[in-house]
Amino acid sequence: MAGRRKRQVVEITRRTGKTMNKIEILIFGAMMIYLIVVVVAYLNSEKIRGYEIKMGSLSETKTYTGIALREEKVVVSPYTGYINYYIHEGERVSTRDTVYSIDESGKLATLLSTDGLGENNYSDEELTEFRSEIIQYDRSFDRKEFESVYDFKYDITGTVIKLLNIDMYKGMETLNQSSLGGMVNMCTAGKTGYVVYNTDGYEDVTAEQLTAQDFEQANYEKKRINNNDLIEANSTVAKLITDEEWSLVIQVDEERAAALEEAEYVKIKFLKTQESSWAKVTIHRKGEEVLAELGFNNSCKNFCTDRFVEIELVINDEEGLKIPNSAIVEKEFFIIPAEYMSKGGENGNYGVIKECFNEDGNVEYKFVETTVYNSDENEFYVDNENLSVGEYIYMLDSAEKMPISKSGKLIGVYNMNKGYADFKQITILYQNDEYAIVSSNTKYGLTVYDRIVLDASSVNTDDFVY
Repeated sequence: MAGRRKRQVVEITRRTGKTMNKIEILIFGAMMIYLIVVVVAYLNSEKIRGYEIKMGSLSETKTYTGIALREEKVVVSPYTGYINYYIHEGERVSTRDTVYSIDESGKLATLLSTDGLGENNYSDEELTEFRSEIIQYDRSFDRKEFESVYDFKYDITGTVIKLLNIDMYKGMETLNQSSLGGMVNMCTAGKTGYVVYNTDGYEDVTAEQLTAQDFEQANYEKKRINNNDLIEANSTVAKLITDEEWSLVIQVDEERAAALEEAEYVKIKFLKTQESSWAKVTIHRKGEEVLAELGFNNSCKNFCTDRFVEIELVINDEEGLKIPNSAIVEKEFFIIPAEYMSKGGENGNYGVIKECFNEDGNVEYKFVETTVYNSDENEFYVDNENLSVGEYIYMLDSAEKMPISKSGKLIGVYNMNKGYADFKQITILYQNDEYAIVSSNTKYGLTVYDRIVLDASSVNTDDFVY
């Protein structure tokens, strides 16, 4: 009997073992199939790429060539003779500074070329000035504007003349003892200002008088008198810029003019010096032609020898969180009056008291938590996950109720810090074709180093992202 029971137990154990082996194989097989499906789905799914938010800036720039207008006084010579200049062009002179001389005999040039006024031994500082001018010209040289070579020549000549001026005053006693004594007239400009040795006919022009033809640089001409040129009495020999305030006049369209007029002031970048400044805007309209006059109270010295100045208008220069446009999405939310919102539930979050019906058809009042995406004193933007259009909500401690009906749209991005797509509203300060600058540290918004979904169209709210 005992042996028979033992054989039955062994048989049951053997059958049970086979059954267990089959179950384990089935479970293992199901797990393998699940893993294969997950891996295949992952490989075939579109990858969700993230973007780390950083501070940045964007600005809209447009290049213009403006006409410089200044307070310019033409200087004329009271004498006839050969002229020589002693001040570097663009330097500021006083009423007593000797700017030029008129040699009635024509022999001064010969005397200056001899050793009569002493040997010119340039110091390291003076040689550095020469090098600086040469290097600056070399960097800005453009083969398409070969005329600038002549301006460079005059600049170098001016530097030489300025250094020669020192030697001349040292040798003034020698000059007076020579046969030229009394025949060389040392002349001042008569006023204080920046001295310029060319004229172009724009000296007395105002912004209201400018026309489209004045902006054609191909027609522009300037007259310059060179050292040792013979001039007649009452001839123009230079001009003085007597006021630090000056302006640039540019041609603009009506749309740009309206924007500048509203702004009143605009940021300017000078292409010549790569420096920036703020200008006061005045708009002049003459029929269909619109001119913008940009007023400055500094930098006059840097451009006193230039009539045409290239600039960039720096418009909408905004700083903030810089995000790609592909990350921006627009979503619709319910708008709930502030008096219908209250805090409750286990976590004390915002929500509404919603009218519900139980299985018996009786009315119940249920607190429903909602996620708030934006709010002010009057309204809350909340998600529509647990609410529907037409449902009634109640005011706390009141019998007043209202149906949910009003909705609105918010612009935002999907934050992925928590592992799922969490919509965050943004306030766009400025936007171009690729990026947007948004406000930082706003309520319900973003902060620096947050990670957002790069392509907002690739996810939905609360989707897991990995």
